[in-house]
Amino acid sequence: MKLFLDTADLDQIREAVRWGIIDGVTTNPALVAKTGRESGELYAEICATVPGPVSLECVAMDVDGIVVEARRLAAIAKNAVIKVPVMREGLIAVRRLSEEGIKTNVTLVCSTMQAMLAAKQGATYVSPFVGRLDLMGQDGMESIRQMKTIFDNYGFATQILVASARHPRHVLEAALAGAHVCTIPMDVLELLYQHPMTDVGIQQFLAAWAKVPQKAGASRAA
Repeated sequence: MKLFLDTADLDQIREAVRWGIIDGVTTNPALVAKTGRESGELYAEICATVPGPVSLECVAMDVDGIVVEARRLAAIAKNAVIKVPVMREGLIAVRRLSEEGIKTNVTLVCSTMQAMLAAKQGATYVSPFVGRLDLMGQDGMESIRQMKTIFDNYGFATQILVASARHPRHVLEAALAGAHVCTIPMDVLELLYQHPMTDVGIQQFLAAWAKVPQKAGASRAA
């Protein structure tokens, strides 16, 4: 499963790219607003930093407006993917954009039927918001499993991009369900490799190594 970083913070993006772990980035208007940066310049820098796809969101609400905005965003970089909200006008625009060869990420998906409609329109990705569904008392990951079954049944090329993931368990369950991508904030990405038992083990190994006789000048690193 691919891992995307959900942020517009360039420092976080550069650090995650340095690790070699992330495969792409997703942004949204709320994340961009936190940076205080002008969107066009910021988007160009993010796309230049990330080796994989970068989702940039449209804010227009009508078909023609979405298409015009999507074309402008897609022209920023070859790895730009255009986020379009799953509404009637958005789905119509996704069909037009797909026919033009512009990659799309249908966002704010909160039901399996919304995901199926987006796939039928040729979306590159659909982004179901599992964390928000869980908060509403629904089983967000069950929706992912349903989407995967339907997409497999009918051979949809659309990739399931699990969004609104709030903790490592969401990432684990997304992978078990066969999701193609999971996008996560930096704090969740860091939790994926952290474990208290690992930390204890490292300290034990270092303490033991400190007792091993060393030649002068030899490295004491574990």
